[in-house]
Amino acid sequence: MTTYDIIIRPILTEKGYSGISEMKYAFVVAKSANKTQIKEAVEKIFGVDVARVNIANYDGKVTRAGRQTEGKTVGYKKAYVFLKSDSKPIQFFESLS
Repeated sequence: MTTYDIIIRPILTEKGYSGISEMKYAFVVAKSANKTQIKEAVEKIFGVDVARVNIANYDGKVTRAGRQTEGKTVGYKKAYVFLKSDSKPIQFFESLS
């Protein structure tokens, strides 16, 4: 798995925007990635210093298509990345706030 396969996309929600001022960023990451891999990927891609990483696994939600057909949406893994106080902010998110 390469560095660019670990970080899938940023999470651009109201809660995500509120964390930008505190240097806290949220990403959807590969399900097989661990905290160390996520930290190294963010540091390499964005050129920042990561203090810590929190991860959360989300199961897919149950959906229905008709009366009896049930299925599930795809689950995903979310990573909250906290930068060190002396690190520069991530440029991509700074243009959004």
